[in-house]
Amino acid sequence: MLTKKQKAEYIKEGKDILKNSHFLVFIDFTKTSVEDLKKLRRVLRDAGAKLKVIKKRLLNIAFKESGFDFDHSKFESQIGTIFSEKDIPEIAASVYKFSKEINNKEFKILGGYDLSAKNFLEAEFVKMLGQLPPREILLSQLVGMLQSPISKLLYVLNEKSKMVENK
Repeated sequence: MLTKKQKAEYIKEGKDILKNSHFLVFIDFTKTSVEDLKKLRRVLRDAGAKLKVIKKRLLNIAFKESGFDFDHSKFESQIGTIFSEKDIPEIAASVYKFSKEINNKEFKILGGYDLSAKNFLEAEFVKMLGQLPPREILLSQLVGMLQSPISKLLYVLNEKSKMVENK
């Protein structure tokens, strides 16, 4: 059982982390081994995020004191909160890949929260963002799609010019 002083420290820590974060991702880590959680923390640290396990009630108080209207009571199980200063696709990708690597069917992505827009992101949306390829690959695919019609037109014009030269 936590003392009032310890609870106040958790709330203060939660408010400080919320102040420096842009996005949150909520996970259910039921029946996840300590080794797997350590691995997740390492992956998140490399991606520029932190995993914190704070009691839901204390996290709700930190949210309200920070000016965010969000209630964790809709989550029934224990939750871990991933705090990130970066964009949500990067963090969602790390968490999604981790959830596919471990052999725990209980590990779930519960959703996310955009602190700048103050809106909740559904779990399916966060998973979808996690499945997207990195930004650089998406941009190269876009360039390839834009380049394809032009290169085909140039091929056709080149073949036509060869036909004209042969006559």
